[in-house]
Amino acid sequence: MLDNLTQRLAKVVKTMRGEARLTETNTAEMLREVRLALLEADVALPAVREFIAKVKEKALGEEVIGSLSPGQALVGVVQKELAALMGADLGPEASQLSFAQQPPAVILMAGLQGVGKTTTTGKLAKYLKEEKKKKVLTVSADVYRPAAIAQLESVTKQVGADFFPSTASDKPVDIAKNALDWARRHYHDVVIIDTAGRLAIDEAMMQEIAAVHAAVNPIETLFVVDAMVGQDAINTAKAFNDALPLTGVILTKLDGDSRGGAALSVRHVTGKPIKFAGVSEKLDGLEAFDPARMANRVLGMGDILALVEEARKGVDMKAATDMANKIKSGGKFDMNDFRAQLAQMKKMGGMAGLMDKLPAQFQQAASGANMDQAEKQVRRMCGIIDSMTPLERAKPELIKANRKRRIAAGAGVQVQEVNRMLTQYDQMNTMMKKLKGGGLMKMMRGMKGMMPGMR
Repeated sequence: MLDNLTQRLAKVVKTMRGEARLTETNTAEMLREVRLALLEADVALPAVREFIAKVKEKALGEEVIGSLSPGQALVGVVQKELAALMGADLGPEASQLSFAQQPPAVILMAGLQGVGKTTTTGKLAKYLKEEKKKKVLTVSADVYRPAAIAQLESVTKQVGADFFPSTASDKPVDIAKNALDWARRHYHDVVIIDTAGRLAIDEAMMQEIAAVHAAVNPIETLFVVDAMVGQDAINTAKAFNDALPLTGVILTKLDGDSRGGAALSVRHVTGKPIKFAGVSEKLDGLEAFDPARMANRVLGMGDILALVEEARKGVDMKAATDMANKIKSGGKFDMNDFRAQLAQMKKMGGMAGLMDKLPAQFQQAASGANMDQAEKQVRRMCGIIDSMTPLERAKPELIKANRKRRIAAGAGVQVQEVNRMLTQYDQMNTMMKKLKGGGLMKMMRGMKGMMPGMR
């Protein structure tokens, strides 16, 4: 996410922190680097100018100049203004969805074709169902794209929400009204309406979505925009903002190999808060947007809160507690436990997803590691364990040459990979024994080089 911008800004931040004194000269040099980094990332020029002007004004003010560590004070100014650029100045409530009306609350999804609107509708339904405990109904008013209705039905079923059927012969306004009526009668808390997109902005499209908006009076009208399309995202955002009373923005594909400047300037152009960001293709890859935390990530400071939240969602706390109790009471750490640990790692978004949320210095320390290769190795290790018999998983010491050959053939790998996996299991088993004796610090030191691909 925003890799190039993060690398450049992290370098500038490191330089700033090292400055004992700030002068107009070195401040101007740093701001020039920040300006270039933002422009390279496709941030809109008006947003860059305003951002640089605000930082310069505060950087040369008493708060920074009079600080005992002016370099760090300047980093604080940059972080604060970057967060403001993405919407922190609107207040914490601005990025929250509003449900302050008689249920069902209607959410209207707007945007161009191909930005991931339908998938994002499914992701939002999952988020509202699981995080906000809402009863959600989705409906497609896209009668032009043949697969759109079927696609929304599929993703809605996958996330466990309710779906209101529609057909290509129905009128979008009628679909929206009928879905709202159904939701009222079946006590839904939220209705999410997925509207038709076009390959480009056109008058007919805007009139149609305005008519749907007027018919259902949504409490939230969210503009879905692809973070990878750069300056075009800004132009599109402005056109939609002129045509509809938008209440917020959802950025998709922030995990893509893009410059991602839309994330920093779409709020500046529309004046509306970014409410969510799509950070992976998976249906749980939608994060509530927090400007301050995103600013930290862009500046290479990491997002430890997001890491903790990821762990909370991904880790089965009961299973973790049961295993801890088992080890403490003298139980044996077997292959089933090792397999469960690998599965937990996968549920937390894999190593690449976790690394993205760590501060830059940690990412640099692991920069030699091939994360894709590491994740493939984790999947391969799971496959090897799955090829074992229940007895072998419970008693790995039984696995000798003949059994290794059979397990390797079943998993489609070489015997050497089975040996490597057994070695990693032995290392983890040794650490678990230390944990039983209370040697937690020894265990942490012993973890160096343990994870596949992180040697």
